Order: sequence, then C-alpha cells, then structure tokens
Amino acid sequence: MSCIYGPRQFGTEDQGWVAHFLIRALAGEAISIYGDGKQVRDVLHVDDAVAAYRTVLGSIERVKGEVFNLGGGPHNAVSVLGVLREIEKLTRRPLETSFGEWRAGDQFYFVADTGKLERSLGWRAQMRWRDGLRNLAEWLVEHRFGGEPVLAKRQRITA
Repeated sequence: MSCIYGPRQFGTEDQGWVAHFLIRALAGEAISIYGDGKQVRDVLHVDDAVAAYRTVLGSIERVKGEVFNLGGGPHNAVSVLGVLREIEKLTRRPLETSFGEWRAGDQFYFVADTGKLERSLGWRAQMRWRDGLRNLAEWLVEHRFGGEPVLAKRQRITA
C-alpha cells in the first residue's frame, strides 16, 4: 500500500503526510519539507483502499495466493509541492513552509503499479486526489477543529 489518506486520519510527519500537512495548514502552523518538494507519490483515498480490499475478498477463491500492489496509481500521482499548492487553494491562504535536507532513503518518485489489480478484478481508484484532499479537509474542520469555522471565515471549501 502507498500513501493512504482520508477521514479519521490524524497524520504525523512520517505516516499520513497528507493529513499532517492539512492539519498544520488548518491550524496555521508551518510545514517542513524534506528535499525540494518535487518528489512524487501516488495517494490513495481510504474509501478506495476499502473498496479494493472488499473486491479482493469477494473474489478470494479466484485470487488467493496472489499479490497485488495497492495505491493511487498514475492518475493519482502528485508531487509534495502539488499537494501544498492545492492546500493553499482550499484554505485560501499561503502556507508557511521550510525546506530541509533530503532524508536518507527517501525516493524521488514512487507510483504503485496497480495494473494487476485492475486487470484481475477490475478495481481502480475512483477518488481523484484533489477531491480526496477536499474531503479530508472538510472532515478535519468538522472533527479535529471541533466544528469551528476554520475555513468558513474565508469561505467554505468549494470546488
């Protein structure tokens, strides 16, 4: 699995980075980036991850023993900077960011090849990353920030 994100996730710097960035942005806190931010990841909304598991379970007799990659795939590939730019659009304010050294072992580009899962079971991620980011932001505003109108002061999140 790669870069799962979505409602009920209170991400940290190392795990759940999409949620971590949103939480910091909504709280008006600075975001630290390791490297130049051009590193690319494929992100997968939790609803799509659950759908994949259910799809596999529903066909378990046919696919037992098989191994599948699970991620957002090429159509949900985005750079760290791309996610930050979208967060700025959602929050309608510039983010305070700082850039540090690359972390040892960090990959410049990782996108899961979900082709086998798509071919074998017809599964494909349905939630595009921008829509998923908006979904997570709205959930965080309601649940993490106690329903306080963190975004409403600047306008409610819209497409």
